[in-house]
Formats: sequence, C-alpha cells, structure tokens
Amino acid sequence: MKKLGSLLLVGLAFALPANAWASDATIVSRDVDATRLLASSAPARFNLVGVHWSGSGTVQFRTRSLAGRWSRWVDAAPEAEDRPDPGTSEWARGNAWKLGNPWWVGPSDRIEYRRVGTVSRLRAHFVWSEASYVPARTLQRAGAPSIVPRSGWKADESIVRSKPALASSLRVGIVHHTAGSNGYDAAQSAAIVRAIQIYHVKGNGWNDIGYNFLVDRFGKVFEGRGGGIAENVVGAHAEGFNTGSVGVAVLGEYGSLSVAQAARDSLARVLAWRLDIAHVDPLSTLSFISNGNQRFPAGVPVFLRAVSGHRDTGFTDCPGAALYSLLNGLAGSVQALGLPKLYTPLVSGTVPGRVRFRARLSSALPWSVDVIDASGASVAGTKGQSASVDWTWDASLAPRGPYRYSIEAGAATPVAGSLGGMVTGPVADPPAELTIAGLAADPETISPNDDGAADAASIVYTLNDGANVVVSVQNDLGETVQTLPKAYRRAGEHVVRFEALDLVDGVYMISLEAKGTGGRIAAGAVQVAVTRTLGSFVPFRPAFSPNGDGRADRVALRFVLAAPAEVRLRVLRDGKWVATPFSGPLPAGPQRLEWDGSKRVGRLLDGPYNAVLEATDPIGTARIAVPIVSDTRAPTVKILRRFPLKLELSEPGELTVRAGGRSFKRQAAGAGAVPIFGIPRVGVVRVVAWDPAGNPSRPVSKR
Repeated sequence: MKKLGSLLLVGLAFALPANAWASDATIVSRDVDATRLLASSAPARFNLVGVHWSGSGTVQFRTRSLAGRWSRWVDAAPEAEDRPDPGTSEWARGNAWKLGNPWWVGPSDRIEYRRVGTVSRLRAHFVWSEASYVPARTLQRAGAPSIVPRSGWKADESIVRSKPALASSLRVGIVHHTAGSNGYDAAQSAAIVRAIQIYHVKGNGWNDIGYNFLVDRFGKVFEGRGGGIAENVVGAHAEGFNTGSVGVAVLGEYGSLSVAQAARDSLARVLAWRLDIAHVDPLSTLSFISNGNQRFPAGVPVFLRAVSGHRDTGFTDCPGAALYSLLNGLAGSVQALGLPKLYTPLVSGTVPGRVRFRARLSSALPWSVDVIDASGASVAGTKGQSASVDWTWDASLAPRGPYRYSIEAGAATPVAGSLGGMVTGPVADPPAELTIAGLAADPETISPNDDGAADAASIVYTLNDGANVVVSVQNDLGETVQTLPKAYRRAGEHVVRFEALDLVDGVYMISLEAKGTGGRIAAGAVQVAVTRTLGSFVPFRPAFSPNGDGRADRVALRFVLAAPAEVRLRVLRDGKWVATPFSGPLPAGPQRLEWDGSKRVGRLLDGPYNAVLEATDPIGTARIAVPIVSDTRAPTVKILRRFPLKLELSEPGELTVRAGGRSFKRQAAGAGAVPIFGIPRVGVVRVVAWDPAGNPSRPVSKR
C-alpha cells in the first residue's frame, strides 16, 4: 500500500452499470478496500461524491476530471452536523457512520483518498446527475419570490421515505453553503440539487433532501424538502436545530470565495418572504432550545439571531467565512424587503376569561383585531394606530366557543387563528434578576511559559440562572485583546480557563457578561497579572531524608528567573507555615535553593509538604507550589521465595540484588509482594532496598 507521510492513500476507479444513464440521477455505493490500490475496471463518470466512514479519524479525497486534471485535496466532511435532529428515524439510519458532505466535483472518472488517524471502515457514494434545462415556471404563491418547484428540478419523489414532519412554528432562518466547486454553470444547478437529494436519501438514509431551499450563484431559488414552501417543514440541515427553522443553502463553498450579488439578492428575498409568513423580525435575537448536538446538548437554550449561520448552532465553519460575514447586512436587507410587517403576534388567555392580543409592527400603522364566532358573526374587536398592538378582550361572559380571530395592520401579512377554552399562552411572572456571584481568579498571577506550573488561571463564577456568557480580556489601557467564544451556561458554578499565551506581560481585566431570557443582563470582572519572570520550578529530588547521615539530607529546588526579582521560599504543611528557607533578591538566570529540613522550633516530622516559591517583579507576584516529602524511615524488605525471586517491600524504591557473584539493579513501582526476574539461581541472594529519599533497608539474604 502506498503511504504519504502519516497519511494512507487509496485510489479507486470503477464502472457504472450499463443502465445507469436511464434516469436523471443515479448513485453507486462502494466499500473501499484498504488492501487494493486501483480497480481494473474501465473509467466511468460521476459528478458528486459523498464519503462515509467509521473511526475517530478523518478522510480527505481528490478527484480527476474527465479532462485528466486532478483536483485539490478536500475534507470529506467540512460541515459536520448537517444532519437530522437526534432521536428521529432518519437520524438513526445514518448515525452509525460519520457522514461526509455532498461534494459537487463536476464530471470526473477517478478518485483517491487519504485517511488521517483511525478510519476503520470507508464507503464512497458516487452520483451522476445529468445537466438539464430548467423551465422558467415557478411556484405561484402570493408575495413569494420566484422558486423552482420540485417538479422543475425533477426531484425523485419515488425515493422519498415518508411525509415531512411539520413544526408548530418557524422562528429562525439558518444559512448554509453546500460543498464542492463554485464553477458550475446555470444548466448544472438543477443537477446539483438532484444529486444532493439522492445522496441524502440513498446515501445517508434520510427521508428527503435536507435543505428547505437552495440558491445557486445565478440567483435561482429551488424548493428543497417537500411538504410546502409556506409550511414549517422540519429539514435535516442543522442537527439539534431543525425543528422551528428554515434551512437555506447556497450552492458552492464560500470559505474565501465571494458570494455573487445575484445569489445574495435571492437569499435575501426568500428569507424575507419566509420569515414574514412566520412573523419573525429578521433583526431580532431569540432563545432557541437545542434538540442536541456535540456543541449544545439537548435542552440547552441558545441565543440565535433570526438570520443565523449554521456555525451559530454547531461545530462547523458553515456557511463559510465569506458568506457568514454578510449575515448582519443580509438581515438588514431581509428586514427592509416587503414592508410593512407584523412581528411576534401573541394571543394569551382563555374563553371564558380574558384574552390578550399583542403584536409588534415595523412602523406606526392602522391596525385592527377582530373575533368571530362559529357562524361568522363578529363578537368583539378593536382598532388603533401605533407601532404595536396590545388589546385585551374581556370574554368572561362569553360561551366557550369556538372562535376565530385575526390581527391586521395595513398591507402587512395578517395573523389568523382559533380560540376556545384552551390556554394559548398565559403571561408568566417575570424571571428573577440574573446575577454573577463568587467571581474569582485562581491563581491571580500566571506565568504562561509552558513549564506546566501556573501557566493558566481558572476564572470561577456562579450563575443563579442559565445564560449565554461572553468572556473578554482587557489590557491596562482598557483595550479588548481577547474574546472567548460565547457559551451557554446553566445555573451553578462554572470555570473558564484563561491562558494568555499570546499576551505580553501585564495586568489584565477578565470581564464576564451574561445574557439571560427576558433581556436580563449581569456582568462582573476580575484582575489577573501575567508575568513570565518565574519559571521551571522543580525539586531535584522531591523526597529527602534530613537525618544527618549524609545521604539526601537536603532537598534542592531549581528554577529560572527571566528578570531580577524578590524571591521568597516557604514550606507549608496542610496550608500552615513551617519554615522560610530563603527570602531576598536574586538576579536573572538559573537558580538553586536548598533546605535541610531545619525550622524555628522542633524537629521536622516525616510526611508531605509544599514548597511555595514566590517571585515579585513590577507587575505582580508569581507563585508556584511543588510537593516535597520528608522521609527518615528506612524501608523493609523480606525474601518470600528464592527462585524465581519474590520479595515483599514496605514501599516503592530501588533494589540492589547480588547473586552468583554479580550485582543487579531493579525498580519496584509499588509496595507488597513483587516478583524479581532475571536473577540466577546459584548461590546466596542478598537484597538491599533504597526508598525515594535515599534511605537503605537492612540487607536480607537467602540461599
């Protein structure tokens, strides 16, 4: 097998069945045999590839075009979490594999793979989708942009596994890019959509294509998953966030390549129309409960913008840096299209009882609320003109119903629904004030010099309620020099690691801002000093024996000062002071301090201690503690069996064994019965044990 460095390279060429070209899109799936380089069959054609594998590693591949040119190496799954929601049947069908993205590679006849890390099984899915002319007909829906229906791009309805699930509401639009070449032409767009559908269904085992809408670089919009473009169809595009979202994917890869203006305009139009149907403010931020993925476990509320990128919901770069950078401006365009608009209608209460109607408007508009009974007669209503709707119907004496209601505001998309005796959303008491308590840094001074000691600080705090937390770092001029990624935290104690690897020495402020539901905000800050003056503090030998016998009577402590400093060495036991072996100034450079176990009063007892070294410079005091052990007791050794030799030891240590006129050194990692191998059977065996503090045992021997 051919190896490239640490990467395993496998090549494959294959022939498609003779009848493969009978339909618009076909798929061939092949398990890749790691013992085989190239198949001997004649080259064939494919234009989309999706790779599945098992194991903790990753897979890359490249393809050869029909013109003989090899592509660059690409990751098989650059956009993880393009998946159905956990717990669904379509999620379960593909969960045994790591699923690669559907890569449009253009007409190709050969593929090579390389595997990084552990890949125990590899399967490739090859799709050929014929380019075809897409007729100009589009879906006709009031206010909708031009959308190519499923019949227009020749969706294969025979492979759809089940009817689509519908969410009770739509709350957010999630923008994606797909994968593969951006160099497709207008005639290939429908072929790409067909290829993605057959890969999602036949390859991944999903019910249908995962996206709700797809947009090509020429601005053409395609209907995605079936069920109705105005319905809240649950897709398979953002694991954990499919229910209640609409997924719109731009065909191609936009990590660095710019997004064509035609695609940007169509993306804005389809999102503006779809969010307006759902009465979602494109500029709003909302709390969305995750259904579970690697980044956000099930049940975690996540703050999302109404126009979000896939990377906001999971560990992915999707929709690519270039497209993601446009989202704020895109949301503004979405908001401006199709005005006026009616946002976030809310009807709460019961019949009989009091029923409250509320909504927010894009501007001050004439509005009306009307309630009709089963006969169609109006039984209640009101009118007004303002930027919001807020009216309560006193239905205490009204029969149980049923009733229908409508909220209208000028030319905005109206709201309609039904009322009865059911509670549709009672107003809850406002949540308690959000607080950050117990904010502290441990240690307060760090030395990020990669010596393994005090390299980072733990920022500890406690929330009284769940919130999204942003941690930022400011220097002594008040400039923000670091911002940690936003993360949702439940109520309770939390720890953030602050490393400062790329920061210069100085004093920094670690600021926390927590945003909870209902617009609640809490903030706090703690100071951390960063100084690399002190480093590499280690004991020469952590165990010593201060008994005056001349063997390991002192513990030697070594460290390095990057600059002159005031140094103090203290010895503590259980946090209580025992001795201060040294206190005074030292120059820059390697240093060595020794301690013979002497202290102000009495004899040093055997046991564990902490040697605490402090170095003070103009920035602050760096503090590092290392464990040391005082041990003046000799170990004991007993010969349990002469051959093969077996000993009983009181503690770990080094053994000196003499037998047959030769001397042997052995290490014993633990106490208790220890077999010793490689000792000859002849003559008398003599054993001495040395503990880590240098204390020898009494010698024992046996014939």
